[in-house]
Amino acid sequence: MERESMEFDVVIVGGGPAGLSAACRLMQAAKEKEQEITVCVVEKGSEVGAHILSGAVFEPKALNELFPNWKELGAPLNTEVAGDDIFMFGSETKATKVPNMFVPKTMHNEGNYIISLGNLCRWLGEQAEQLGVEIFPGFAAAETVYNDDGSVKGILIGDMGISESGEQKDSYMPGMELHAKYTLFAEGCRGHLGKELQERFDLNEGRSPQHYGLGIKELWTIPSDQHQQGKVVHTAGWPLDNGATGGGFLYHIEDNQVVCGLIVDLNYSNPYLSPFDEFQRYKHHPEIAKYLDGGTRVSYGARAIAKGGLNSLSKMSFPGGLLIGCDAGTLNFAKIKGSHTAMKSGMIAADVIVEELAKGEEAASELSQYAAAFESSWLYEELYSSRNFGAAMHKFGTTLGGAYNMVDQNIFGGKLPFNIKDESLDHAQLKLASESQEINYPKPDGKLSFDKLSSVFLSNTNHEEDQRCHLTLKDASIPLTVNMEKWAEPAQRYCPAGVYEIIEDNGEQRFQINGQNCVHCKTCDIKDPSQNITWVTPEGAGGPNYPNM
Repeated sequence: MERESMEFDVVIVGGGPAGLSAACRLMQAAKEKEQEITVCVVEKGSEVGAHILSGAVFEPKALNELFPNWKELGAPLNTEVAGDDIFMFGSETKATKVPNMFVPKTMHNEGNYIISLGNLCRWLGEQAEQLGVEIFPGFAAAETVYNDDGSVKGILIGDMGISESGEQKDSYMPGMELHAKYTLFAEGCRGHLGKELQERFDLNEGRSPQHYGLGIKELWTIPSDQHQQGKVVHTAGWPLDNGATGGGFLYHIEDNQVVCGLIVDLNYSNPYLSPFDEFQRYKHHPEIAKYLDGGTRVSYGARAIAKGGLNSLSKMSFPGGLLIGCDAGTLNFAKIKGSHTAMKSGMIAADVIVEELAKGEEAASELSQYAAAFESSWLYEELYSSRNFGAAMHKFGTTLGGAYNMVDQNIFGGKLPFNIKDESLDHAQLKLASESQEINYPKPDGKLSFDKLSSVFLSNTNHEEDQRCHLTLKDASIPLTVNMEKWAEPAQRYCPAGVYEIIEDNGEQRFQINGQNCVHCKTCDIKDPSQNITWVTPEGAGGPNYPNM
């Protein structure tokens, strides 16, 4: 069908730290070179920041470069880190504080800030608009549009007003094509268009497989006498003692609030493990409960993270565009931080694009010089020095892997002459249910621990109910005929939002998808052992609406 289209110099998919930093830097660099360019950011959330979820202890290195006067401009960095504690949890009651000398220096947070990344992105969106960027919130990039020569031409905004049965409703509005000389894909971890581009252009050739974690987070208001503004707590060990690794966190932000969360590595082996329920019992550990007792839970959310590091980083350029930020895998897992690295990847992209646009008709389709610019930056140096961090933990375990990383980071600055790679696939690590121990999780007490549905309610998640399901199955029979028989259908446990259920109906089992619950974490697209689930965008503005997350 013929569609309306709009033309830009650059289209950016995603209003997160990578996309918005690229947008701001594009306008700054163009002004410095006295060029006029047009830039558009498409954001699927109802507003910029609505779908953004991160811890977050934020390193301001990239922000200092992008806006040296960010304090005067009112950037929402209000709580500087005042102290770090790292604990090894040996059981549901035991905790051992790790002496500072044994903590990898990448985990030290002097000069960093505890922030809401969603609020920082809202602020970055304001700066981008003031610089002349057009931002379209509430519009989902549904498809990539290609030129006849196979290069990327732009993106297609998803149709609105299509019923679950595929019929056009009274509210139907066809999607528009946005064309650009260069399109930047900044969708975050496991972006569905980024995933397609990686396959189409073989961007992962010669790379280790990407590795993922699922981060689950809650925002709490706690009694003032339990609050220590600026305090950062990280934990390892319990409750992840069921063939799983990861770690917890609790950060004291302003206004008597704390953020508490758990990251579960998605290479876990027990199909009965539920990351959500692991997090709920985590909060009962005395070292965590002492801060949360008597408090009120304010918000809830979940998001996958790409933590494979440099060895898993995609090639970022292809004809017509770039993958940036967590769409490519720029997170530094040794620091448990990806915001500053995502921002820098977008800023490098902006400088390369402005240089290329200045060539006019002679501008190249593929920005192959991006790789050299990336490798000459502090971003590459940072990722290189921490390239072995995650793989060492996977291969040697928390204790030995942690010891290796302490030596590598603290003594050799990440320059030990080894390159440890993890070539395993996260989704292929599940053992058969018949070989695994069932896990009986305690019932939530309604004070520290809660159920999935009340949690999803606090994420302000909403989707138009009469629309096509955005969680698609390649084969609708697999959940019951394969996954249920082999792994007791783990989707009903790995999803932190209660999207997938096995329903008993007159003695028959039925696989039910509650798509309206989806918080867009992408775990199902990653962890499904049959790789049968594909996450695609729902109608624009659907999904969570995270406040202060």
